[in-house]
Amino acid sequence: MNCKNLILTALAGLLVLSCSTTRGIPEGQYRLAKNKVKVDGKDVRSSELTSYLTQKPSSFIRSLGSTPVLYDERQMNASIANIENHLEYIGYYGSKVHSEVEYKKNRAYVTYYVHPGSQYTIRSIKYELPDNEEFKKEFEMDLRRTTIKEGQFLSEASLESETVRGAEFFRNRGYFGFDKSYYFCEADTLSHDGTAALTMAIREYPRNGSPEEAKPFRKFTIGKVTLAYPESIPIRTSVLEDLNVLKPGMPYSERAVNASYNRLLNLNVFNSVNVTMNPVSDDVVDCDINLLNGGIQGFKANIEGSVNSTGLFGISPQLNYYHKNFFHGGELLNLGLKGNFQFKPKDDVRSTEFSITSSLRIPKLIGLPNRLFRGPNLPHTDLSLGFSYQDRPEYKRMMITTDFGYTGSMGRNFFYQFYPFQANIVRLFTVSPEFEERLLEDLFLMNAFSNHFDLGVGGMLYYTTDASAIPKRSYRYGRLNFDVSGNVVSLFNSAMPIDERTGQHTVWNVPYAQYVRGELQLGQTIRFGDDMQAVALRFLVGAGYGYGNSTTVPFEKQFYAGGANSMRGWQARALGPGNVEPYEYFLIPSQTGDFKLEANIEYRFPIVWKLEGALFADVGNVWDLRKNEWFSGSNFSFETIAADWGMGIRVNLDFILVRIDMGTKVYEPCRPADKRLIGPADWLKRDNFAVHFGVGYPF
Repeated sequence: MNCKNLILTALAGLLVLSCSTTRGIPEGQYRLAKNKVKVDGKDVRSSELTSYLTQKPSSFIRSLGSTPVLYDERQMNASIANIENHLEYIGYYGSKVHSEVEYKKNRAYVTYYVHPGSQYTIRSIKYELPDNEEFKKEFEMDLRRTTIKEGQFLSEASLESETVRGAEFFRNRGYFGFDKSYYFCEADTLSHDGTAALTMAIREYPRNGSPEEAKPFRKFTIGKVTLAYPESIPIRTSVLEDLNVLKPGMPYSERAVNASYNRLLNLNVFNSVNVTMNPVSDDVVDCDINLLNGGIQGFKANIEGSVNSTGLFGISPQLNYYHKNFFHGGELLNLGLKGNFQFKPKDDVRSTEFSITSSLRIPKLIGLPNRLFRGPNLPHTDLSLGFSYQDRPEYKRMMITTDFGYTGSMGRNFFYQFYPFQANIVRLFTVSPEFEERLLEDLFLMNAFSNHFDLGVGGMLYYTTDASAIPKRSYRYGRLNFDVSGNVVSLFNSAMPIDERTGQHTVWNVPYAQYVRGELQLGQTIRFGDDMQAVALRFLVGAGYGYGNSTTVPFEKQFYAGGANSMRGWQARALGPGNVEPYEYFLIPSQTGDFKLEANIEYRFPIVWKLEGALFADVGNVWDLRKNEWFSGSNFSFETIAADWGMGIRVNLDFILVRIDMGTKVYEPCRPADKRLIGPADWLKRDNFAVHFGVGYPF
């Protein structure tokens, strides 16, 4: 069986496993085919109301292999009640909803007509407070932060949000146990002019209590603090005490409680952290911190793979060992072994690459004490050392890398890495005669592949609206990576020897690299529907520029396209630069450039059980920034932007996602102008598609 038939058979098998014949519908009943919500004016989106429908049809693909959703009038009436209740909650009083059902054959189409009610503008706000001077001062201090203002529309939702915010403020000011139930809100809407007089009262008893149960509000201080953890974990107690910010005698603050909880949990040594506050008098609360046992060490494995229509296979296995408490201070040691093997069955073409990496994360910023950082997230110090070896038909190469830097976060959504020291040493040896001849002819290629010493700084800035491991809602993100290398070394040019052949200054008889490189990714994932459908978007732009002692960016720092997470109609490094055809002197693709643009869109949908499907499209390429006299088409032009589309099957087990994506070329820039657009009849022909196996979403 050839590669094409093997791929088609595998995909067909997956579809058969995920789908089954739609079950029959009992006589006299109807399958719910579609819901539609129509809103009569007002600033209410119909999409906001669909989540309150109690009965929803399955999508076509989702319905395969599962029982169809039957129309139920009782559920329809419950949906009407849900919508009316929600409208009142967000401030539309007296709203009306009715529905109409249209039957076609054995299907029911339901339309909900929504008529939002009246809104009331807050014309005045009156506050009633306990007879407690200290509490009144605290309230006045917070009054400018209140989210309820005169002139706003009245709604239970906004009042709920404000009472939650206000209660949190008081807990952070020492009022242990204070919550939203101490707020009482009343609105007078009898003026008939569309306005409301709002009274917001804080009383010394909860809403479900009575005045007889009232107790004066008092500020609390921290009493005894106990910290317990399993004896089986040999961690230094001083490390845990340094992370805990709760100290006897300090004023109680919920913010401080959360900070201690997050600091101890982010140590990643314990499975869970329990912080219990126990009041022992009217103004003292004790703190008990219990740390539960966790897996200190273990192994992680990962594998990616791909195959294209020429029969070139690629496999990238990875094995990591980790220890979360290596020096008994919460230090995370990670040792990794990774391979990358490319080959063609029944062919001598081979490429072998393996790397060994080691990293150590220390849970503090070396040189500064933890007490200088008051928030829940502490910066870490990272050190790493790695060795990689590459054996290709054209050459053999090794690289040693090391870096030292800091990793941290600001708030819940912003993360950063800064490496004031990062260094690479690259050695090229055992070059084939054909490739050596090509290097002598191509100055750009020679500079990219030459032995070099790389010393510089780098970092990463990352922002996301949802930092959870597997976001369950819509989110967006932005990531910026940057490297600046060679500038410090260049200060000593006058003391360095010069390579007479290239004119470059050398360190230990090796030229040093001097360049700047940056990469920006912007992405958004939009989730919709109860079955967690999603549309994921990504835009990527990257550029690197060699100057001073270098005419180009080193090969390992250049950009490439194709693979499991990039242009999926191509195998990794098989596209570009521009409309340049695959280099003849590389038996296995190794196309790179110092400028990259890419945009991706992917529609994700559930199928059945843990199976998900995807439809995607990618556009992009890599290019040379400088004019290359050997390859005239390697510079950017709109005609050289490649395109593909494809589909995928994923198994989502929550803790891991395994996927197979098949991409087909739609526009191939390296072909003659009249053959660049590839029609459906040619999508599955030789060299027009690629299949990728991966772990996790591509973006």
